[in-house]
Amino acid sequence: MTETTPAPPPRTAPAILAALAALFVGVGLARFAYTPLLPAVVAAGWFGPDQAAYLGAANLGGYLLGAIAGRYLTHASRAAPLLMLVTGVTFVACAAPLPFWWFVLWRFVSGLTGGALMVIAAPAALRVVPPARRGLAGGLIFAGVGIGIAGSGFLVPQLLKFGLGAAWATIGGVAVAVTLATWRGWPADLTTSREDGAAAATGRPWPLSATVLIIVYGVVAVGLVPHMVFLVDFIARGLGAGITVGASWWVVFGASATVGPAIFGALADRVGFGNALACALTLQIGAIGVLLVWSGPLALAVTSVVVGAYVPASGPLVLGRLREIFHDPVRQQIAWSRGTIVFSLGQAGSAWLLSVVFAYSGDHRVLFGFGAGAFVLALLLDRAAAVIEARRRRAG
Repeated sequence: MTETTPAPPPRTAPAILAALAALFVGVGLARFAYTPLLPAVVAAGWFGPDQAAYLGAANLGGYLLGAIAGRYLTHASRAAPLLMLVTGVTFVACAAPLPFWWFVLWRFVSGLTGGALMVIAAPAALRVVPPARRGLAGGLIFAGVGIGIAGSGFLVPQLLKFGLGAAWATIGGVAVAVTLATWRGWPADLTTSREDGAAAATGRPWPLSATVLIIVYGVVAVGLVPHMVFLVDFIARGLGAGITVGASWWVVFGASATVGPAIFGALADRVGFGNALACALTLQIGAIGVLLVWSGPLALAVTSVVVGAYVPASGPLVLGRLREIFHDPVRQQIAWSRGTIVFSLGQAGSAWLLSVVFAYSGDHRVLFGFGAGAFVLALLLDRAAAVIEARRRRAG
């Protein structure tokens, strides 16, 4: 009688590293490296302040389309490294002062690839991770966003010494190198049919609290845009501190983003995701609102650390809250897909709107006031969702 050789365990560490790299390239670099580049683009005379702001909005518009398209790639993890390669190409394509429409095109493409990677990367890696380790693994994966923010804040000022074109091209080279280094870490594609999820949701009531929570996630996206797009420009040009100082605060922002998911996740483990989300939203109101009355070093520290920590933690908190509402994994995934699209829509719409507002006002504080107001609305809606869910559970 021959003994059967057990199947080897899934290679979880390479999969986690590959997904971390995907968020590092697709979101950390593709979106957030542009924040310290924005004032340099203006200073070099490539584009005016209003045009440079529109380029940030173009990236967020592409992110929306990418999030929608990513729903159809959730079972094709092998698509991720190809998307990462395209992201690297978009940086190289912007390494020369070409016409504005050329930059809009490639910033849009970089957003598209980033949105798709956000949808497919973490699920692709987590499906080979044991359930007991998925919380820690998820925190490590989302740390890729913070590493991209902190890394770009440190790297961009150094690269700008060699010219703006060199900065764009080098970031693209980093993206390609990271992609090639983690290419073999992606797990094999799944063959599960997407129709299973649609069939599982057919004919079942959708809780109002879940709908309100998804709207909250969209409003949160609106509130985060001023910091994600304009923070470095506010410090560098608005306060006259220069690009190096602005990028230094962006490093602080990114360092906080690296540990933020773990901190808010630990809080959620102690008090529940609903209470942790409410606490986080309250902190954002204060951390953004402080810039309306003060712009000293302490204010910049508070706003960089608190908002930076919440940027990558917003998704896990909302996802955890959806899991508290839904006990069916299929419905959780459907709700998360809808939430991701609404978040992307909130980002894209508010980015274009704020670009228009900034073009006319030239005042960064107007943008931060808009962000603080969005978080006030998000908190009110979140508390309404909590009341609705409590009543639903009491009713049965």
